[in-house]
Amino acid sequence: MAQQQETVLTFRGLTRRFGGVIALNKFDMELTNGQIVGLIGPNGSGKTTSFNVLTGIYEANGGSIEFLGQDITSWPAQKVYEAGVARTFQRSRLCLELSIFDNIMIGNHKRLNHGLLFNIFQRKALREQIRENHEEARKLLKIFDPALADKMFDPVGSLRMIDRRRIEICRALISHPRLLLLDEPSAGMTHEETRELMDDILEVREMIDGLSIILVEHEMGMIERVTDKCIVLNFGQKICEGAYRDVASDKLVQEAYLGGE
Repeated sequence: MAQQQETVLTFRGLTRRFGGVIALNKFDMELTNGQIVGLIGPNGSGKTTSFNVLTGIYEANGGSIEFLGQDITSWPAQKVYEAGVARTFQRSRLCLELSIFDNIMIGNHKRLNHGLLFNIFQRKALREQIRENHEEARKLLKIFDPALADKMFDPVGSLRMIDRRRIEICRALISHPRLLLLDEPSAGMTHEETRELMDDILEVREMIDGLSIILVEHEMGMIERVTDKCIVLNFGQKICEGAYRDVASDKLVQEAYLGGE
């Protein structure tokens, strides 16, 4: 008998309205341990909105969100992050003048001691904290590109786009999340860089046990290669769910992307 997978995330009837516009309309979704789910659909279909509701940026107008057995529907963003949900954004949120290390540490807020007395009087413990986090950041960077680990104190603004995306993903991973949300990670990259990023995402799942990923992406080659299943949204409603091959051949999905006759 196959072992039942742990359910990591469940949406039940998730709804979000902006005035008279329904951005999410009774959206149901389930994600299991270690799974990569592709969330796709035309522009404005509700993909990023679902991320924003999940992470506490927007409030849900209806339905519920359950994460690792807890109802987190009304939790603020900081509490959702502390529970083990991390994300990247469509547009780069890096501080370009800061170093790679500094940018990654921004994502490690919950695991760092920020106390004034600690930072002033416990200098030995502070140095050890910095050393441990430096080593952990290096290990993450080596998953993506060993050369990045040797540029730890270079400014992020000097890096090419794919390396900036890698830094953003490392910044999310440094907090040890159980769920990683990637919002259009290939945006602004070449086909070759996109292919490299596919390899990176698969390597991350292989290296980090128990990590589940939701991927919003318009590059269908990436969705096909890295996801276990796909969910298609259109005008805030789920219109299809399944393996990429089945979803791609679905008439409702084709109409959503190409329009009806």
